[in-house]
Amino acid sequence: MRALCWVAADELAVREVPDPELRNERDVIVRVRRSATCGGDLPLLAGRHPLLRPGDVLGAEFLGEVVEVGPEVRRHRAGDRVVVGASVACGGCWYCRQGLHSCCDNAHADLPGTDPDRARSDAGCFGRPRAAGGFAGGHAEYVRVPYADVSAFRVPDAVDDDRAVFAADVAPTGWLAAELGAVRPGDVVAIWGAGAVGQLTARAAVLRGAARVLVVDRHEQRLRMAERHSGAEPLDYRRSDVAAELRDRSGGRGPDVCVVAVGTPPARSRTDRFGGQHADRPDALREAVHACRKGGVVVVLGTAGGFVDAFPLGALTERRLTLRGVGRPDLRDVPMLLDRMARDELRTEHLATHRLPLAQGPEGYALFRDRADGCVRAVFTP
Repeated sequence: MRALCWVAADELAVREVPDPELRNERDVIVRVRRSATCGGDLPLLAGRHPLLRPGDVLGAEFLGEVVEVGPEVRRHRAGDRVVVGASVACGGCWYCRQGLHSCCDNAHADLPGTDPDRARSDAGCFGRPRAAGGFAGGHAEYVRVPYADVSAFRVPDAVDDDRAVFAADVAPTGWLAAELGAVRPGDVVAIWGAGAVGQLTARAAVLRGAARVLVVDRHEQRLRMAERHSGAEPLDYRRSDVAAELRDRSGGRGPDVCVVAVGTPPARSRTDRFGGQHADRPDALREAVHACRKGGVVVVLGTAGGFVDAFPLGALTERRLTLRGVGRPDLRDVPMLLDRMARDELRTEHLATHRLPLAQGPEGYALFRDRADGCVRAVFTP
């Protein structure tokens, strides 16, 4: 079968790879219908993970049709259209029983020599290096899905593929951000980053009753999209004093909840890209900490593989802020989000700004990485 593989830093290629096979009784094989680019892929694309190997198949977000079912699978049968959560979780460990699927104890690989200071989740993840379980990703014609009764979800007939594919990761991440921020009716919420995750965080905050949701970015098309589809107020940081605007629009206190959804910054040099310890730029995080009202919540989203210097710890403690982080979402909200999609409360298809065949995967990732041609997400069809 064909799959989009990592070859070297900033180099992808579509190659022939072996077809996946059932390995465990709880597996299914899915024929992929849609797969989407993901911000968490960008550090991999840049070669910033020491366990990435040439030939690894990328793709954490995908949707398809079940074509083969293991004997212990109870919830799926051949022919089901399913969206697959980005986190691979067993469903039975202590963390899974608490609904913390992204912390699963049993779906990852403990590798000797792994740097304990590097950011990593215990859960497995599709399209990630061996430290995340070694599961081949969804930028392929077929995918093996382990623990299918836990991580695959039947898509309602009323939800088309272009909408449902975003229930794999982006929509659950946005909902979890609003949940961890404890967004309540009447709150003012500020979000840094108007990409797919930022926009769906804004929509989640609106659905939870926030009085005002403000999105900070510099890309006009994304800001307009956030305003039109999420009900957010756009703030272009090139033309506005963000701190002053946030105070003015929150009664002088600052937002109740601040969410940093800017993703992983690009490496600034070869040393940053390939060194064992690189410093992620925390500009948006610092601004969020200083902007948040006293006693508020700051939520940080996305993959940050290195270290952040000059963090305003004093502001965090003196202002009694709560800081929470999300690398990948749990699986518990996917059915609820699919139901909201079916009721037309949650629309996500506008995020698929570029639809390409898998054969053009390298070009799609270049558009996504560079935010060229207004690209928010590229969606591939095999």
